[in-house]
Amino acid sequence: MAVTPLAGLVVLEFAHTIMGPSCGLVLGDLGADVIHVEPSPEGDRTRKLRGFAAGFFSYFNRNKRSICIDLKSPEGLAVARDLVARADVVLENFAPGAMDRLGLGWEDVHRINPRTVYCALKGFLPGPYEHRPALDEIVQYQTGMAYMTGPPGQPLRAGSSVVDIMGGVMGVVGILAALRERDRTGLGSRVTSALYESCAFMVAQHMAGEIVTGEPPPPMPIRRGAWGIYEVFRTKGGENLFIGITSDPHWERFCAHFKRPEWFADARFVTNGDRVMNKEALRPLVAEVAAAHTVKELAAALEAASIPFSEVRKPHDLFEDAQMNANGRMLETRMLQGQVAKFPTLPLDINGESPTLRHQPPLAGEHTDEILAGLGYDRTRISALRASKRVS
Repeated sequence: MAVTPLAGLVVLEFAHTIMGPSCGLVLGDLGADVIHVEPSPEGDRTRKLRGFAAGFFSYFNRNKRSICIDLKSPEGLAVARDLVARADVVLENFAPGAMDRLGLGWEDVHRINPRTVYCALKGFLPGPYEHRPALDEIVQYQTGMAYMTGPPGQPLRAGSSVVDIMGGVMGVVGILAALRERDRTGLGSRVTSALYESCAFMVAQHMAGEIVTGEPPPPMPIRRGAWGIYEVFRTKGGENLFIGITSDPHWERFCAHFKRPEWFADARFVTNGDRVMNKEALRPLVAEVAAAHTVKELAAALEAASIPFSEVRKPHDLFEDAQMNANGRMLETRMLQGQVAKFPTLPLDINGESPTLRHQPPLAGEHTDEILAGLGYDRTRISALRASKRVS
């Protein structure tokens, strides 16, 4: 049975790159009819990105339909307004003021369809920075995330577009809340999610730590750990394994499994607090165990003892990962370049099922005729719009 709790909702997505498309991706995976509005005739510029961004469009635009519209023309704008008249949600991540200049801002949309929820995905929430352009990596530096990620003196962005995705997901939270409010009032609301505040939300754990300790937190590579063992160890054969001994039962089972009762009896290591205070003495003991086993042997032993561990892996290892491929959670997706690959669905399980693939990432304008016909446009009108390139 398909997981489509948002079936029946119509979402217009005026978005590109990651933040907006990730918001639409979540809504689409959950069953909403997400219409990705692209500029006519070229289509979404994300389709042409290269380097590490080459796969963005294919990954963030499944379960959507595509229509290409020239929003700067009166005819194209009329099409967009007809779509708004039937939409439950409009989401956009254009530069501040861009949608207003097009005549598709919050006030315009609310006037056309008072029931529509309008989600603006921006760099900043209202305030002194709201006029600035923003990007994922920019706000990682602004909020201290890059400082916390890299070693001292070498700030480093996180290894994924975490802020873009977080901002998009927080947009979904706001949209769902506004839809719930609409159930009560009959009216749509304006929701704004932003990169800067999303990143600040994530780094606030370090702000809280500073208040408690009275000291600014050092970057993560040199942090003072909260647990006795929580790091990478070299195994026999030179491979690495991350081990997390974060509780007293973990330590008890570690000592029992590797037959080291004297370690468990050592007064320096009785509690996690003791182990943190005596980490310089503790770490060589665990390193000794790790060095005596291959990574495969050590992983098997730690799994048997129910102690957290992980091999040091790369993203491509997930393609054939047994856990990721369980219960259909990897979706066979057609890339823009023609390849077919498996990618994770939403990290959700609803009544034993996960969201599935209903639409492959669309070609530019793949559903234009279908969407216009759904608005009641006849063949003659659609052909005229196509001939003038107001749609494509």
